Amino acid sequence: MNNGTLISLRAITKTYGEGVAAFQALKGIDLDIAAGQFVAIMGPSGSGKSTALNILGCLDAPTSGAYGFRDIPVEALTRNQRALLRRHYLGFVFQGFNLLSRTSAQENVELPLLYRGAESAQRHAAAREALAQVGLTGWEHHTPAELSGGQQQRLAIARAIVTCPLVLLADEPTGNLDSQRGHEIMDLLVALNREQGITVIMVTHEPEMAHYADRVVKFVDGVVESDSRKERHTPVPPPAPLVRGESQPLRSVLSSPDKGRPGGVGELRETSP
Repeated sequence: MNNGTLISLRAITKTYGEGVAAFQALKGIDLDIAAGQFVAIMGPSGSGKSTALNILGCLDAPTSGAYGFRDIPVEALTRNQRALLRRHYLGFVFQGFNLLSRTSAQENVELPLLYRGAESAQRHAAAREALAQVGLTGWEHHTPAELSGGQQQRLAIARAIVTCPLVLLADEPTGNLDSQRGHEIMDLLVALNREQGITVIMVTHEPEMAHYADRVVKFVDGVVESDSRKERHTPVPPPAPLVRGESQPLRSVLSSPDKGRPGGVGELRETSP
């Protein structure tokens, strides 16, 4: 892997079911994503875009093919190693927010750090900083039920970025929002990408939301139909750590004992129906 490539997919396939009931959702995907890009993945229902996002997020495994993340062959990792990769390098934002309804905004944001085993003072400080970044200062002690839809999605984004991920994976992040709130969320994702250098990979069916991205990859029937890019003049800075401090080499993270608690935002999604 070279030229700044962070993620590499080669001949990725995904088949669900067996025999006559088998359905091939992905039919040999080749895709490279550079660090710092903002990529929108589009396509009609059943095109394979969400399947690809789940594989990128280590929430699902391909049937065949090679997935490289910083030169690490992800398909060769154990389940625990994939969980470590998710916990330390990936952030997730879903259409349905996936917030704990009776838990305060600050506690929701602290949850990924709790799974990591971070100390209480560290969790509190990092959560307050993440909430400030998404414009929710003053809302720390409110529950999701006391927030608007747009604020809930901002809260979900704060929870996703509190671990200083290299990659933010967003699955229809504006799908449950009205147009104005949707554009506010897209402005926030652009700011995180351009000001902090977080690589953003977003699935969307809305062309006006995809317009915010630097690159639009269109899936049709399990293959990449088109891949269009636009020039960006703003330089991409490296991610600014909130908690992690000096970033650890990925191989070191994957070979270290997992001292955090089981589960996590990604893990919860992986085991849900």
